[in-house]
Amino acid sequence: MISDILGVILAGGRATRMGGGDKALLDLGGQTLLTRVIRRLSHQVGGMMLNANGDPARFAEYGLPVRADSLPDHPGPLAGVLAGLDWAAQQGATHIVTVAADTPLFPEDLVARLTAAARAKHAPIALAATPDPKRGFVRHPTFGLWPVSLRDDLRAALIGGMRKIVIWTDAHNAATAMFEADPYDPFYNLNAPEDMIRAAALLGVERT
Repeated sequence: MISDILGVILAGGRATRMGGGDKALLDLGGQTLLTRVIRRLSHQVGGMMLNANGDPARFAEYGLPVRADSLPDHPGPLAGVLAGLDWAAQQGATHIVTVAADTPLFPEDLVARLTAAARAKHAPIALAATPDPKRGFVRHPTFGLWPVSLRDDLRAALIGGMRKIVIWTDAHNAATAMFEADPYDPFYNLNAPEDMIRAAALLGVERT
């Protein structure tokens, strides 16, 4: 059920190649990247939270709960996943789906297809992927379905030094949900000003 799956937006990146600040708050065609991500995810999940470190008040206008990493020294995206799992456990949810705050073109059916991939493989986790001519496919591990039941396992792994997402997910027999990358990669993330220009063109909006 959709109410059993909550959405977690990972917004830990600092926009260093775009002048600094919160990348999620950059404007794209009159809307922030975060607004676009929220609108794209909201109909796919039963509720949402934002994983971001620092003062949560800067996100107050979005009306979402904000949770920082629960472990010190910002140990990467898996810490954001763990923060989401801990929050979801408090809400009584069974799973979360994570998305990156700087990727406003992710699929409208992301959650449904991640869930289907996990069920087909009888796997606890599913990660999004797109075709790659050299490697066959490339995974996008910040876009995944994660069960609340594995949160203590993940916490122990992070405390033990685990940092690479796919090493931990492969240890749990993660499924892969394939998405088309034509005419563009839907998991294309915005790291530089030229990426914003390209995204504006794909969305058919003015780059402000």
